[in-house]
Amino acid sequence: MRMKVFIQTNERQWLGALVSAYSLKRNSSTPDAFDVEIMHVKDFPFLYEKEGQPFLRGGTTRIWRMNDLQSFTPLRFMPPKLMGYQGRAVVIDPDIFAVGDICELLDRDMQGKAVMGRHRSNKKDKSWQIATSVMLMDCARLTHWDPETEFNELFRFERDYKDWIVLGQEPAENIGVLEDQWNDFDRLTDDTKLLHNTKRRTQPWKTGLPVDFVPADKLRKYPVLAKLNEFRIRVFGEYGLLGRYRSHPDPRQEQFFFGLLRECLEQGIIGEDLVRDEMRQNHVRHDALQLVERTPSLAA
Repeated sequence: MRMKVFIQTNERQWLGALVSAYSLKRNSSTPDAFDVEIMHVKDFPFLYEKEGQPFLRGGTTRIWRMNDLQSFTPLRFMPPKLMGYQGRAVVIDPDIFAVGDICELLDRDMQGKAVMGRHRSNKKDKSWQIATSVMLMDCARLTHWDPETEFNELFRFERDYKDWIVLGQEPAENIGVLEDQWNDFDRLTDDTKLLHNTKRRTQPWKTGLPVDFVPADKLRKYPVLAKLNEFRIRVFGEYGLLGRYRSHPDPRQEQFFFGLLRECLEQGIIGEDLVRDEMRQNHVRHDALQLVERTPSLAA
């Protein structure tokens, strides 16, 4: 069975997913050695069936919204099933772009592990958490993964999203750890293999747009702030008063994305009409095409 890279996405991150897919092939010395498949939430009805329902996240309840910027995250666990629990697969978020050769990861010695990902945090109390935004998977060893069943457990309060999304319920002996450069969080260096624009507020293709994501729930320790946040949502709406996306602090990362987009447009992989439609829907910053024109060509 051929190796495959899966990219999960929704409508709000569609352009990112297309650019990501292009980067994987562009920067591999053997692009024909693997396939790329984009998993769009629209093709997975079980996600829509829970729209507006409460689920367990971080010991409290949240409401499931398909229009959230990251409604695709349950699909991170789908590749083994889509592969028939055979072969090797990598899954990545739509805001991750290949700088190095993905085949180095697909061909990696997993040393008997079923799944590999980088540490999510350097904090001691979170050292066990794995960033599932990039995972290398031995699909034959993950037959116990059934994403639809596990997703439904969130709404029966039998599974906590926060534990699920960091592999908290996976046996420790199944998990291997990748080097950070295979999921570099907003850091672009000579060692970077996969660049992850993980800080949503500074994603380079969204600068200047109104924020359209629900911030992480970190207010439970501060009841007064939590109440103020509830008032904000009730009066101004879910995204009211959250401001706008900011410029990425590293101009090279903006240049990298728009350099990739420029090549996609030049090669006809992405059409200008698609970019304009994404701008019209506020999924992409409104000066995207001007930035493409100003961005220098990327090194071959």
